[in-house]
Amino acid sequence: MSRNEEIGILKEIAELLNEGADSRTVLAGVLRKLLHLTGLKTGWIFLIDETGAHQLAANEALPAPLAQHDNKRMCMGDCWCVNRYNSGKLNKAVNIIECQRIENVILEKAGDTGGLTHHATVPLRAGNERFGLLNVGSPYKTHFQKDELALLEAVAFQIGTALKRIKLTQREQETALITERNRLARDLHDSVNQLLFSLSLTARAGREMTENEEVKQTFSYIQNLAQDALGEMRALIWQLKPQGLENGIISALSSYAEMLGLTLDAKLTGISSFPEKVEEALWRIGQEALGNCKKHSQTTHVSLFLNRSSDSVTMTIQDQGCGFYYDDKLELPSFGLKNMKARTQSLNGTFLLSSEPGSGTEIQIQIPI
Repeated sequence: MSRNEEIGILKEIAELLNEGADSRTVLAGVLRKLLHLTGLKTGWIFLIDETGAHQLAANEALPAPLAQHDNKRMCMGDCWCVNRYNSGKLNKAVNIIECQRIENVILEKAGDTGGLTHHATVPLRAGNERFGLLNVGSPYKTHFQKDELALLEAVAFQIGTALKRIKLTQREQETALITERNRLARDLHDSVNQLLFSLSLTARAGREMTENEEVKQTFSYIQNLAQDALGEMRALIWQLKPQGLENGIISALSSYAEMLGLTLDAKLTGISSFPEKVEEALWRIGQEALGNCKKHSQTTHVSLFLNRSSDSVTMTIQDQGCGFYYDDKLELPSFGLKNMKARTQSLNGTFLLSSEPGSGTEIQIQIPI
């Protein structure tokens, strides 16, 4: 391959990487483009987190035994390239003599690999930050030349830089969202919240000033509506700006329950720290569940169990209220429950709901860490 061809490949890939904002879409597109431009036939990209756990982020033209059952062989277990990456021994593009995953297919006689036995592997990095591995190969190709490895290394650096850009952009968006929530919470507290409080005081004063019983009842009704609206507004402000979350999820949910007039028995077992996105999800789901208890359960006593293991977190919220009929084969009956399930599934978690009339309600979510 000539120098001009290499530059052309890098240029096309750079243009593709600059267009993307979603890492999965970007990786799938750039892998397809790389194979097309280089003539290589098969490729896959592993993203590897700080704990060394890998996930298959993109793949193209995998042999049938590796692609079976939603790429199970690629997603489960370790392999030589991932182990070398995690041990810090893989810092540049190298030839891997054989692929352990493909070798297992051959040893187990699990199917035809189409002549694919070897691959090159390249770490994805930007500066000192590492993101995972790019692996590429072709049937019956058992060795990559130095110029091929140099090109793959340049492409991997482009991919790593793009992943860092996407990560920084997402972080900026999350920061902007938090800032906007805080601003809106302040505005609601300073304007609508104060107006509702004034309305409640005015209605109370009007009730005490009149002797007419019908007018008294009208003012009492207005005061009750204002008090209910104040409660709803305070709950909304809490949702926008979670006071007390800096002291931990249990403290925040306990304070939120107290604000709703609920008694919360909370118990935490296992590790007490959570990744930021998981803690945010637990907070939002917990708020929704406590709000449902307040509105529908006809009880003021709620139990919360939170367990954090090394690889997952489980949160269970129970009440012994009126309950309702629920069939897990049917669609969830309310927007709030659908929202809780959607938040859980967005983090690859599982959402379970059980309830029967007269037997209370239990919600359990489990989110992998």
